[in-house]
Amino acid sequence: MNNNPSMLMRFANGNLVYQILFGIFFGVMLAIFAPETAVSAQMLGSLFVGALKAVAPILVFILVAASIANQKKNQHTNMRPIIGLYLAGTFFAALTAVVMSFAFPTTLTLAAGAQGATPPQGITEVVHTLLFKLVDNPVNALMSANYIGILAWAVGLGLALHHASDTTKAVFEDLSHGVSQIVRFIIRLAPFGIFGLVASTFATTGFDAIAGYAHLLAVLLGSMLIMALVVNPAMVYFKTRQNPYPLVFQCLRESGVTAFFTRSSAANIPVNMALCEKLELHEDTYSVSIPLGATINMGGAAITITILSLAAAHTMGIQVDLLTALLLSIVAAVSACGASGVAGGSLLLIPLACGLFGISNDVAMQVVAVGFIIGVIQDSAETALNSSTDVVFTAAACQAEEAKQNRISG
Repeated sequence: MNNNPSMLMRFANGNLVYQILFGIFFGVMLAIFAPETAVSAQMLGSLFVGALKAVAPILVFILVAASIANQKKNQHTNMRPIIGLYLAGTFFAALTAVVMSFAFPTTLTLAAGAQGATPPQGITEVVHTLLFKLVDNPVNALMSANYIGILAWAVGLGLALHHASDTTKAVFEDLSHGVSQIVRFIIRLAPFGIFGLVASTFATTGFDAIAGYAHLLAVLLGSMLIMALVVNPAMVYFKTRQNPYPLVFQCLRESGVTAFFTRSSAANIPVNMALCEKLELHEDTYSVSIPLGATINMGGAAITITILSLAAAHTMGIQVDLLTALLLSIVAAVSACGASGVAGGSLLLIPLACGLFGISNDVAMQVVAVGFIIGVIQDSAETALNSSTDVVFTAAACQAEEAKQNRISG
């Protein structure tokens, strides 16, 4: 009898992080030595991202509805502190970007055009869009991946089913486990998807197009690193009174790497939910906080909006005082919460922030064009920060609540 596991079993039981790293390495090698073949590998990446985006709306709807329907009375879900961390983190990200922009002012060489994009015309339009997303048709919300609408309908259905029969609740619970199994299968295919994404990106884009914006990228990436490795850990320590770095590094490794290459907070929702399950967090909490974080926890987007807006102001010779910079941080934080969950979503909010300085829409859209040029790196890093922070803050709130309960019971 052969006791040696098959290659398929070894792959299925292997360390996913190492497998993804191998996928990145072989993707880079293929792009260097066989760029024509590497471009064709984009199909693997597109299939992986497409599968994640396809399953994420159903996963969110079923999990949230099942969690609320099966929630026991007087059970705390820690959502209030998590939302507080989300909002505070987004504001601190904008503030970090202001400090970095003042310390290392950037002048842009403005390009023409911005791929025909149409930005929102003000905060009122952002709020208006969010409100109408809230009351979207449930079928359309699922089809268009409108997570605000999906959350609203899932919460409403969960509350309505809270007093349903145990059999009905069990059906929803079984559905949630079934969809979770599908998600686990898709996530196991991440090494192949990441391989395709890396190979095609390096082969088609390379880094020649972004070399001229090295200073701008350095300020952007520096701000995001400070947020990920200094500000977020400080917030976690303040919340839990424990060493935050094991949690932060695990989230960056297991959530941030995947988000970096998929470039979509929405597509990374299944990955984050699987990580929360691995961290043994309460399902009633993370099934709501993770999709909500993909909508409102946008520290990376706040950094992008702030730095590019201040770069535009500096390029136009506009002096920005401290009070205006603080106002910009608030506007960037609020605007970031309305950023789309797809690649490049934050860039269309730059004209809104530029309006604070009286910068014309034509100039602001040229700044957006610069954002698209550096988007290969900027948007990837932004999404990695946004998505990994969703798990960091959810875990921090859960750990803090658990420690509080232990103190009470002890």
